[in-house]
Amino acid sequence: MKKIIYILILVFGFSNCTESFLDESPVAELSPEQILTPENIESVIISAYAVLNGQFDEASNAYNSPASNWSFGDVVSDDAYKGGGGTGDQNQIHLMEIFSTDPTIKDIERKWLCLYEGIRRANLGIRLLNQSEQFDAALKTKRIAELRFLRGHYHFEAKKIYGNICWVDETIDTKEEFYQVSNSDLDNAGQWAKIEEDFMAAYNGLPATQEEVGRPNKMAAKAYLCKTYIFQQKWGEAKAAADEVIASGNYSLEPNFRDIFLAENDNGQEIIFAVQQSINDGSPRNYNGSIGDRLMPPGGPYPGYGFFRPTQNLVNAYKTDENGLPQFDNIDVTEADFLDPRIDHTLARPGIPYLDLGVYDWTPREASVYGPYSPKKRMLSKNSPYILGTWPYVTALNYYIIRYADLLLWKAEAEIETGNLEKGREYINLVRQRAKNSEYVKTVDGSADAANYLINTYAQPFAGKAEALEALRMERRLELAHEGHRFFDIVRWGIAAQVMNSYFDVEKTKRSHLVNARFVAGKHEYQPIPQSQIDLSQGNMKQNPNYND
Repeated sequence: MKKIIYILILVFGFSNCTESFLDESPVAELSPEQILTPENIESVIISAYAVLNGQFDEASNAYNSPASNWSFGDVVSDDAYKGGGGTGDQNQIHLMEIFSTDPTIKDIERKWLCLYEGIRRANLGIRLLNQSEQFDAALKTKRIAELRFLRGHYHFEAKKIYGNICWVDETIDTKEEFYQVSNSDLDNAGQWAKIEEDFMAAYNGLPATQEEVGRPNKMAAKAYLCKTYIFQQKWGEAKAAADEVIASGNYSLEPNFRDIFLAENDNGQEIIFAVQQSINDGSPRNYNGSIGDRLMPPGGPYPGYGFFRPTQNLVNAYKTDENGLPQFDNIDVTEADFLDPRIDHTLARPGIPYLDLGVYDWTPREASVYGPYSPKKRMLSKNSPYILGTWPYVTALNYYIIRYADLLLWKAEAEIETGNLEKGREYINLVRQRAKNSEYVKTVDGSADAANYLINTYAQPFAGKAEALEALRMERRLELAHEGHRFFDIVRWGIAAQVMNSYFDVEKTKRSHLVNARFVAGKHEYQPIPQSQIDLSQGNMKQNPNYND
């Protein structure tokens, strides 16, 4: 078995969250003594893991709350279009794409509910562990640390998406208590401090290694602490955290870029923490698979529903100059251009082989609206044993929350921000060198490269901090494209309005579905708080700035 299987176990009437975050769980089926048995507590802990893939109830619409954030992190960025059957197909995601979002949009509510359901389950597990006298003491310490890690993750996700969040710990155990919690009880620094506390507690309580893959270890907690520091621009703390993870020797870059995204390798040497996904494992309806991504390929009989389409802007970003370095010109790619070889592992282009299925020569759905490109990086061939060829058309490919290349680029960023440009260049080059040494996509007969690939490391010192940051930010885009990070990066860099409106100015001349798109600084950096939650809180929760205009 390649991975631990997280099956949603309905213990003692464990409730499904549909109308609000905290539907109270009936417990009449089991006595308090039975509830506190180690077996039942372990089931609750597994249920806290189960929400990681975005599936938190019996509905099949986890694509409204995807773990991969393909809609929340990519479609709302300059890396992806919504795709599908035109703007009316999942229209709410189209509204997100053009920044006409409002607090009643289904995805805005479902993502919030999913994250707070994960928080609720983590808190329930912590409460039960603290009450249990039967649970092994050493194991209890480890399990509480795991739950603190999960609670930190769910709050972190909410924080980066919604900005002003409700911090909820194990002392809150009824929905009445939850809706008395305000998203302004803590200021921005206070919310981040609570997230830090959870990851530090996880770091202190977790072992160096775990017997079961999928459970976080000590270095996974330290890596997430690093990410938390990066988002707060705590550069010194971020450097120290990254250094500890690197020095642990637990992780290394996969030699071949494409191999990272093969299901058989998805708990490999580069993966620090991942959402474990599986199919044909006995769970109802295969909801343990990539259910949050089921609109993406295959998403129906191959090649599928046609959602999540690469932008022309992203394609152009992979152009390189005669030295094998990024061009930064946003001029449309031609056959004569030099290209970063990661382009044809990340996205599908006409005339280029697609996995083991021959040349990509099919016309994707609504190509006249969304262009000729399709996603590729996290896609599996229809020949793969890790793909489900029937409804719900999910795969067993994990979603990587943190991989080692991500951490190396945080290290580079922190070094640059603290004035060590040479050390930043060193870590950027580690990532680029792997891309250079990787296997390139070949023609179908294998006789030649499929395009004019040319990539090199930065051989010369950066001229200054601005040039170093430009290189770092481009490297994050090229390496991590379509992994759900792009929008959150440009927001934390403070350049979201500039990037998105420059993107729209050019892209809308090519893609008419973007004609009304516009990013408003001071508003669109964060999604609105769901109106349903504000209403249920009876005024305790406040809407984000400018969404009441």
